Amino acid sequence: MSDYAENKKKNKTAHRKKICILCALCFGVFLYLIGRLSYLMIGCSEYYTEKAQDLHERERVIKAARGKILDANGKVLATNRTVCTISVIHSQIEQPEQVIQMLARELSVEENVIRKRVEKVSAIEKIKSNVSKEIGDRIRTYEYAGVKVDEDFKRYYPYDTLASKVLGFTGGDNQGIIGLEVKYEEYLKGKNGTILAVTDAKGVEIPSKGEKRIEPVPGKDLQTSMDLNIQMYATQLAEQVMEKKQAEAVYLMVMNPQNGELYAMVNIPEFDLNNPYQLNQMDSVSANQLSGKEKQDALNRMWRNGCINDTYEPGSTAKIITAAAGLEAGVVSLEDTFHCPGYIVVEDRRIRCHKTTGHGSEDFLHGTMNSCNPVFVTIGLRLGVEQYYKYFKQFGLLQKTGIDLPGEASTIMHDPKNMGLVELATVSFGQSFQITPIQLMTTAAEMVNGGNRVIPHFGVRVIEEVDTDTGKSQKIKRFQYAQKQHIVSEETSQTMRYLLEQVVENGGGKNAYIEGKRVGGKTATSQTLPRGSGRYISSFLGFAPADDPKIMALLIIHNPKGTYYGGQIAAPVVRQLFENILPYRESTVYAIEDN
Repeated sequence: MSDYAENKKKNKTAHRKKICILCALCFGVFLYLIGRLSYLMIGCSEYYTEKAQDLHERERVIKAARGKILDANGKVLATNRTVCTISVIHSQIEQPEQVIQMLARELSVEENVIRKRVEKVSAIEKIKSNVSKEIGDRIRTYEYAGVKVDEDFKRYYPYDTLASKVLGFTGGDNQGIIGLEVKYEEYLKGKNGTILAVTDAKGVEIPSKGEKRIEPVPGKDLQTSMDLNIQMYATQLAEQVMEKKQAEAVYLMVMNPQNGELYAMVNIPEFDLNNPYQLNQMDSVSANQLSGKEKQDALNRMWRNGCINDTYEPGSTAKIITAAAGLEAGVVSLEDTFHCPGYIVVEDRRIRCHKTTGHGSEDFLHGTMNSCNPVFVTIGLRLGVEQYYKYFKQFGLLQKTGIDLPGEASTIMHDPKNMGLVELATVSFGQSFQITPIQLMTTAAEMVNGGNRVIPHFGVRVIEEVDTDTGKSQKIKRFQYAQKQHIVSEETSQTMRYLLEQVVENGGGKNAYIEGKRVGGKTATSQTLPRGSGRYISSFLGFAPADDPKIMALLIIHNPKGTYYGGQIAAPVVRQLFENILPYRESTVYAIEDN
């Protein structure tokens, strides 16, 4: 065989092999594609069916009704009003000019703003939310294609400014911003529903397919310990003090010292919950002159709850801490005698008594009734830094109270390593450290309730409406608040009740005395920093009945004009409060106590 024939044969064989390999590869690829297609069509059918539905379904949110906030007797403090959200679907609009003019007219929005949104190519474009139902219903009557009117909810507060810094408010998406609204968000918010509409490839809804609805789940109602009547009356008193004394701020809290339930918390000035972004006492011209940051800072100050967010030097109301610590440690008794020449010298510091001529010889009982600084400085020095700090911590003053409101501030106290005798002396009568008003009230409660540390709170339970075959029923969850027992002994607590009752009957708190009622309490007048500024904080802490406290109140007046002594301007207000709410509280059985 010639070389040519042999080469031709070899080439033929090589080509045949290549063709076989190529055919095998093509067959393999074909088998892979068949397998892949089968997998996608059968194994992933649900996934791609869902994807296809997503492409052909337009989703609109149905807002869930937020749960109501109720007082102790079920009176509504926060609820909802039906409003509308107006949106447009670009692909469905048939008469754009008429739609633009109608929406601009009905919604009082400039035409150029409406035009940009109507002409924007998007699945759905929101024009305006929180539109009144009346306007929403009127827009529906035009029956313009591509214009959607969906019902929504807007938070509504029936009492406007009442307890504004406690209740808080909601934002544009109906989410809690401050106060109880944000603290109990998980219960109040509910679960949004959806409206699903089927569209063609161009995004136009197919009328024959109709709409699918996934109904929203409304939020749970929050029932609080706040008593609307007590809150309203306390607010009225605080406003009167604010006006009469031309004060910068007035705080007034009312609590059950046995379990920490708060009946009222007043922060004057309050703000309008239905217009939370409108600054108090500022006209529109002045507000418009503020920069964005300046306005936000002003709003934050306006929303701030001074009862829990701010600290202050408590002054003489904090002498209950020194008295209880001294009694617990056994360094003082009711019969101990002291001498007050009008001052006491500690190291190189001369510390004055408020009575500059001195109280002379007095026992511990009269030293407390007189709110004598040298007496309490002496007790503090007997305790010493280490032991005083130990009781300060034991009484819970170095940790937050755990109140169910956001933003609670912490105590500001000396580091014991840097605390000398002068610092100990000033701390002993309520200066050179700072606590929140709610911390002072909680500490005072444990001193007179038998020695139990309570958690101050508003939230009592949440109530959920449950659908059943027989109709709606209620599902209730009560909140549990632990108590720490034996913070002070029962004996010390009993002595403290006696001491503070004598302060009201015969001492500096006599302006809080009520004929026929046993009232205990402590006055305070502290000078704000820097010393010598002429600015004072006047306060009175009271409780009743003194032998078995069921009501406790703390009134704080910031920078009053004219007379500023707590015993003269704060004690009478608490007396007036007790004169009205004690008979009312004794005859009231709250709904939350029946379940």
